[in-house]
Amino acid sequence: MTLPGPAAEAAGRGTAGGPSSSGAHVGDPVPVGYEDELGLVLDPFQRRAIAAVDAGRSVLVSAPTGSGKTVVADFAAWRALGRGRKLFYTTPIKALSNQKYRELVARFGETRVGLLTGDVSHRALAPVVVMTTEVLRNMLLAGSAALDGLDAVVLDEVHYLADPSRGSVWEEVLVLTPRTVGFVCLSATVHNAGELGAWLASVRGPTDVVVADERPVALEHHVAVGRRAREGVTLVPLLADGRVAPDAAALDRGRGRGPSARWRVPRRSEVVEALGDVGMLPAIVFIFSRAGCEEAARACVEDGLRLTRPSARGRLRAIAEANVEHLSDDDLGTLGYGRWLDTLEAGFAPHHAGMVPAFRHAVEQCFGEGLLPVVFATETLAVGINMPARTVVIDRFTKFRGATRSALHAGELRQLTGRAGRRGIDTVGHAVFRWSPQTAAAAVAATALAPPPDLVSSFHPTYNLCANLVKRWSRPDALALLASSFGQWQAPPGSLSLVTQLDRRLSVLDALGYVDGWSLTGAGRLLVGISHECDLLVAESLRRGVLAGLEPAQLAAAASALVYEERHEHGGELGRVPRPVAAAVAGLDELAGVVRGQERGARLPRTRRPNGGLARATLSWASGRPLSTALGEADVAPGDFVRTARQLVDLLRQVALVGDPDGVAQVAARAADLLARGVVAAEDPTGPSSWGSAPDGRTRP
Repeated sequence: MTLPGPAAEAAGRGTAGGPSSSGAHVGDPVPVGYEDELGLVLDPFQRRAIAAVDAGRSVLVSAPTGSGKTVVADFAAWRALGRGRKLFYTTPIKALSNQKYRELVARFGETRVGLLTGDVSHRALAPVVVMTTEVLRNMLLAGSAALDGLDAVVLDEVHYLADPSRGSVWEEVLVLTPRTVGFVCLSATVHNAGELGAWLASVRGPTDVVVADERPVALEHHVAVGRRAREGVTLVPLLADGRVAPDAAALDRGRGRGPSARWRVPRRSEVVEALGDVGMLPAIVFIFSRAGCEEAARACVEDGLRLTRPSARGRLRAIAEANVEHLSDDDLGTLGYGRWLDTLEAGFAPHHAGMVPAFRHAVEQCFGEGLLPVVFATETLAVGINMPARTVVIDRFTKFRGATRSALHAGELRQLTGRAGRRGIDTVGHAVFRWSPQTAAAAVAATALAPPPDLVSSFHPTYNLCANLVKRWSRPDALALLASSFGQWQAPPGSLSLVTQLDRRLSVLDALGYVDGWSLTGAGRLLVGISHECDLLVAESLRRGVLAGLEPAQLAAAASALVYEERHEHGGELGRVPRPVAAAVAGLDELAGVVRGQERGARLPRTRRPNGGLARATLSWASGRPLSTALGEADVAPGDFVRTARQLVDLLRQVALVGDPDGVAQVAARAADLLARGVVAAEDPTGPSSWGSAPDGRTRP
């Protein structure tokens, strides 16, 4: 097979095919009629990027959150449709895929837009298809016929290639896609956009780098502080003339403890009330704790705050009911729907991964329509989903990172404050930091003024990728593909780290019988179809018959050990389950020991061990029991249960496709169907939605 790009060029240090700029030329041409069709006046960086796409070049757009990068992607779709060709729009998360699908349907019409997210396949043969990045990666490795006629690919949130667990997928897509396909890469501001653009040019051909440093809405920074023995909150400016402001510096001189301290940490409800008094709502309050988000929303209501009018309350209730209509009354009772709805109608809502998707989506829609004044959210809301606010509040400047607590990095802070300021509505956005004696205002100011971080590759070859390389490429071509990765681009000259990783993975696969030299065995062909964090362990479990002979609900329970990850150190015990399930989980653990032993000898990161902590809950749910019963079988938040169950459905459907001699495939398909009901069933993203943003980033009223 022909490589997507010349190996010699990919391994070198080229330059981007187009100019790298921090500005743009106002006169850059936009196709006649396109700007009029949008009904908007495009910004210079948008015109610059569109001109590159129209000239058939790839483009990297690095710009702040909310600046309107997606208008470039929309143009690429418009151009592809006009040429009678196709465009794939990839996103890192399913929720963002659903949102982009709705926006593109509104732009181009329902018949021309499809959606593929693993658990949803809707109009997959449409000329414009929105999908998660993993779906496209698997298409490329399978040589799918759906790639025929592909004009361009949009990689939204391309900075995800730095993500330790998933970043490799972005690089694989960029390296594996045929060179005839153009790319539109959209990223939040990164410091080394020029380096990333030069690498893109080496694997994709001529590539323009368009950098916009200025936010579309100016940002002001404040510290919210309470005075000792006095109610209320004072908002103190944090920055002045590119340094910490004098009044903020004075806070540092009075941040001691005890009776002599001048300042106190304001209550969250006090901060909200102060923002309302000065017209700085709506706001997103980022709290790095699920329990903290829930407690803050309750506290505002208990403190007597009510921020909504009667007309808005009716619409809030209607949105909530539309999002939960597929859930039973019993499920809603289990989820505390009544109390959550009362809080929502008062103008407050938590938003975090522990909530079921129906609740989160309702909050997103209510906020997007301008009906919800305050959302208390974990940092997951800062990624992807379009929910701009007038103000962003940082509840605490430090976050827990496994074993220790440390301050926010400049990149994290930019991601959070990027939500502040609604384009087309606000003339200024606000970032508010809740004062704490543990954090100096000068340290907060220094982070706020720091440049964005460099993007660093996290590429590593998985067992699945290794098997696919052996299947589809010769060894020299496979090595050339690895050499063309951004990881190798950033490696020290002469380093062969990725080749070493490949050889170490192959040594494990050879020892376990998946490859014979540079050829796949029957087991290797099984591994080719398993795309999962524990890909080799999954393949081993099928190959060794560990999951054979189970009933569908039992198979779901046993296989849950392959996807469930405990959020806390305690727990993970299997508990009382039918003997066949216990035997299967024990078999998985034994196989994991074998795999980990091989990895230890090859000096590779270890495959994580199976975790049976959700087996009882999964068995209960797959057996048709109510949500309350299933959740009672495990110490797990409803949202975590739903997310894990959906990941399990995806894995079971992969197993159903790869085939096996023991009949597990058919049982896996049935198990997936049993799980995909009620709160676990994929929500329908195809209905109309009136919320979101215009393609240039401006917020719709």
